[in-house]
Amino acid sequence: MATDRDSVLLTALGVLSRQPTAAMDEIARAAGISRATLHRLFPGRDALVHEAGALAMRRMSAALDSAALDQGDPVAAVRRLAEAVIPEANFAAFLTGEGRLFEDDTINDAWEAMDARVAALFLRGQNSGAFRVELPAAWLSEAFFDLLAGVGWAVQEGRLAPATATTR
Repeated sequence: MATDRDSVLLTALGVLSRQPTAAMDEIARAAGISRATLHRLFPGRDALVHEAGALAMRRMSAALDSAALDQGDPVAAVRRLAEAVIPEANFAAFLTGEGRLFEDDTINDAWEAMDARVAALFLRGQNSGAFRVELPAAWLSEAFFDLLAGVGWAVQEGRLAPATATTR
């Protein structure tokens, strides 16, 4: 029986976003595979973390694409952004909490591009008068992603229902 890499990565993302120091044994067990199978898919923890980070960035970037941040009213665009990315909040939780990813230039570049897109939305809202200007747009973007990570952790821990996460 073939093991689906993406399913294993999704499981690893869930485990590592809650428990960044989880052992490969724990990740394999959560994925329902042996440690040997996990090592055949990913030669080591660094490879697993890198591929999980790359998948998380792809999913988060796709969510941003679907929100059409540069179109229409900035307030409506922020609502679309929240609706698009909150279902992917567990990816933000992983990306925020996994320190090894900060050493990966590819993931850092993707993160900076994503952050710049959200900051541009906040700046557009500030320039139009829709948002207050006391806080820099770059800070608002960072605060948005930190809040998103918190939503991801709250859903994973059962403190927030996934179905109501967007409206909360």
